[in-house]
Amino acid sequence: MALEQRRRAADNGSSTPGQARPRFGRFDVLAQREHWDEVTAEVVLARLRPAAPLRFFTDAEAGAAGALFDQLLDQREEPRIPVLAMVDARLAEGQTDGWHYADLPHDDQAWRASLAALDEDAQHAHGCTFAACTWNEQSALLARIQDAGGDDWHGLRADRLWGLWTRYACTAFYSHPWAWNEIGFGGPAYPRGYKNARVGGREPWERPDARPRNPVNPVDPAGSSDSAAQADPTDSAGHSSGTDQERGVAR
Repeated sequence: MALEQRRRAADNGSSTPGQARPRFGRFDVLAQREHWDEVTAEVVLARLRPAAPLRFFTDAEAGAAGALFDQLLDQREEPRIPVLAMVDARLAEGQTDGWHYADLPHDDQAWRASLAALDEDAQHAHGCTFAACTWNEQSALLARIQDAGGDDWHGLRADRLWGLWTRYACTAFYSHPWAWNEIGFGGPAYPRGYKNARVGGREPWERPDARPRNPVNPVDPAGSSDSAAQADPTDSAGHSSGTDQERGVAR
């Protein structure tokens, strides 16, 4: 079912992750492909093809990693951007950022160790794998890691690991045309270029933001949210009860 929904979305062209209500009207970045050179178009369109079989993650690791990416990127419904397959391909081919923290293992080792540790924490807390936990149980487990800062978590420095996870997740997610539709990004500017490259400038193919507000609730120095934040309708788990929930990385 999930694969079929992704295929239908790819066939239809215009889509956003989870078919979220578009912020940029009927904007579809693929409508601009005739302005891209052949090589660029092939690179972008390849990201819409069905994901290849996993080559790096084991089945157990894939279960934990898939749930982790859904949490980090708030992907709760199909069609999902196939972040798991994209990160798997990158790790299988050794496509790292070319550096790693001295107090963290190399990326491939850090991924394997951290996914095993996620399952270990889930087994201890809930008697099941991380992937089998409920959404809120997963969120709570991840919150402990995020809040640990520079402390040790299963032999890994928590904040360094958090950076590794989010770096890979966001790089994959925001390289996909569906994410571009969600944020109103017009895709590669080569070879056409831009003519209105200024603050507030908009190209003829771009669309205005239908909900131009800061998705981060501002907090005053005294620690109390302003009136706009107080009016934000969220439940105790932080989930929006309306339709204006913005995508964020974790909590």
